[in-house]
Amino acid sequence: MIAKAPITMPQVSVLMPFKNTSAYLQECLSSIAEQNFDAWELIAVDDHSSDTSLAILTEWAARDSRIRVYPNRGSGIIPALRTAYAQSCGRLITRMDSDDRMAQGRLLEMASRLEASGSGHIALGLVAYFSDRGISDGYARYERWLNNLTLQGSNFKEIYKECVIPSPCWMVHRRDLDACGAFEPERYPEDYDLCFRFYAKGLTCLPSSSLLHHWRDYDERTSRTSEHYAQNYFLNLKLDYFLKLDRDTSRPLVLWGAGYKGKHLARQLVDKGIHFHWRCDNPKKIGKKIYGRALSHFEVLKEMKAPQSLVTVANEVSQEEIRRFLAVGCQIPEKDAFFFC
Repeated sequence: MIAKAPITMPQVSVLMPFKNTSAYLQECLSSIAEQNFDAWELIAVDDHSSDTSLAILTEWAARDSRIRVYPNRGSGIIPALRTAYAQSCGRLITRMDSDDRMAQGRLLEMASRLEASGSGHIALGLVAYFSDRGISDGYARYERWLNNLTLQGSNFKEIYKECVIPSPCWMVHRRDLDACGAFEPERYPEDYDLCFRFYAKGLTCLPSSSLLHHWRDYDERTSRTSEHYAQNYFLNLKLDYFLKLDRDTSRPLVLWGAGYKGKHLARQLVDKGIHFHWRCDNPKKIGKKIYGRALSHFEVLKEMKAPQSLVTVANEVSQEEIRRFLAVGCQIPEKDAFFFC
């Protein structure tokens, strides 16, 4: 028998922008309606759909007063989230993607854990990708990596590597979301930006071993089609928050790697007038200059005192070699070295 939520539980506001997801909406809405938790409201915002999505939501709203539908006051996910948040009244806030499915018990588990822990916490859950065509190795690795962090509640430990809090699988107290700026910043990728703001405010991730969200992958996903989720947006966001939150200007800054990511970050650092040392292990690049900065072998690091490192080397074997090299010099990953991939 599935436990039902106690009647004293606070109301949860589920914020859900939608655009042209009619093929998946019935499944998505059913997963919300079938939750073992009744104290929710769904604020659905139409981001100018051209299919039957609005008609589907309007029909559901006519049958269930907890569902309310509004037009986007602007265009895009961030304005849609602002619109939804302005219309919400729940003490606890969560997001939902209109092409995904909630696992049974998600709202009850998250709300219960937040109530028990109080403000200053983020409720999370494990996620699982699903697709009609199967999941790529890249998404499978991301899922494993993300879930391993969530199991320990150590999500912020590797925040510079990738978005460590998936947009449709978190819940926070309204007061904490407000303190973090909610959806006001006009910066994409918006989920990663909010994740960094949670981190900056010192919120604590509550570990979870429960699968709470089913994440659909398909070619038309916004994260696959919108320019706002291109790699350069992620890199710029990471660098800006590193410089704001974790950069110690009394220590030398070292950039590892001269592939696409390394070159992009180097260009950004040069443009910002920030001095850095550039290291790589490619003999064809060592000694050469790119953007006026010479590349040298990473062994030179042994001569440097307490450097901070930005690692853009993606190869997992090479990353382990870098970690071992740093350990010899008592450099601690996530404290002295920040892995950007």
